[in-house]
Amino acid sequence: MRPFRVDIPQQDLDDLHRRIDATRWPDEIPGVGWTRGVPVEYLRELVEYWRTAYDWRAAERELNRYPQFVTEIDGVDVHFLHVRSPEPNATPLILTHGWPSSIVEFLDVIGPLTDPRAHGGDPADAFHVVIPSIPGFAFSGPTGQTGWDVPRVARAWAELMGRLGYDRYVAQGGDWGMAISLRLGLADPEHVAGVHLNMFVTFPPSDPEALNGLDERDLKRVERAGWFAQDGLGWARIQSTRPQTLAYALTDSPVGQLAWIAEKFYEWTDSAKAPEDAVKRDHLLTNATIYWLTATAGSSAQLYFESSHLDADFVTTWGGPWPLAMPVGVAVFPADATPPVRRFAEGLLPTLSHWTEFDRGGHFAALEQPDLLVGDMRTFSRSLR
Repeated sequence: MRPFRVDIPQQDLDDLHRRIDATRWPDEIPGVGWTRGVPVEYLRELVEYWRTAYDWRAAERELNRYPQFVTEIDGVDVHFLHVRSPEPNATPLILTHGWPSSIVEFLDVIGPLTDPRAHGGDPADAFHVVIPSIPGFAFSGPTGQTGWDVPRVARAWAELMGRLGYDRYVAQGGDWGMAISLRLGLADPEHVAGVHLNMFVTFPPSDPEALNGLDERDLKRVERAGWFAQDGLGWARIQSTRPQTLAYALTDSPVGQLAWIAEKFYEWTDSAKAPEDAVKRDHLLTNATIYWLTATAGSSAQLYFESSHLDADFVTTWGGPWPLAMPVGVAVFPADATPPVRRFAEGLLPTLSHWTEFDRGGHFAALEQPDLLVGDMRTFSRSLR
């Protein structure tokens, strides 16, 4: 395992600024807001802040506060943060991000998870935290290989945790981190003590009678899931079928890359008018800047192709069932893209043992509601002791 530090050459930052200055802006139909994509007025203002006020070097310093490493697994260099707790009996925990996210998603929870004593918590709830970048994403870079689907990533995570000497650990994630964590439980049942998710997908059942007895909240969730399957999966269809074609635009235009990401931070978060209602602006920009500087828009999209393309149906890929041997916990944040229905989740997760409904927060829970997520992870982990 090789130590790693984020150290972007100044010429790359200068090139980013040059490209921002040379942006050719599209026109826009007046009055449509976010209904057809990211509004020009919003994006112009965000890009101006990115160009003139955002401090990448400060973001680098924040990332480099934590021990980082790169290790080769299955022919690919995997980047990860490894932050050990000062508590010797801490529980090992692997956190997995999704798309369009990165390790930045977890920066606000590292301290409370690893050192609860210093954050007003019980030291018995401490975790040793491992946060890898999915192969093809960010500092795990382009894989240069086909075949990196969800099961292969899960096997790589099992190998990583074994190399780190962790014999019993908890897996946690949302978005792709959800699918990878569940697959990790299937791939390494001897060592995964439990799986905690801040997202779970329960698409509408084919049998209408399955809706009988659902309350108003769950009926709205079914309706939302149906809408999402019809109207909200455009990005996934493109990335699942033509990731290379998309990569040319996103790798050449930083504003295009930012818009592609900012749209999801608006649609999937607990926000009313802009992503910044839910997520700090600098966190959003750090996340997008990492995708840009590492040129991994295309390689990160390959995960969609590998995991979904051959199934023809993207929904089926995420639908389960998931016959895990260990307990599973789900934290439900109401503004997520498709909040799950518990009755349906119980049919897909036979070992579901923990379910929490929150009244705020969305898809990027560690960024939006870090205290709620940390508290729920602690509660779930206590049940595994």
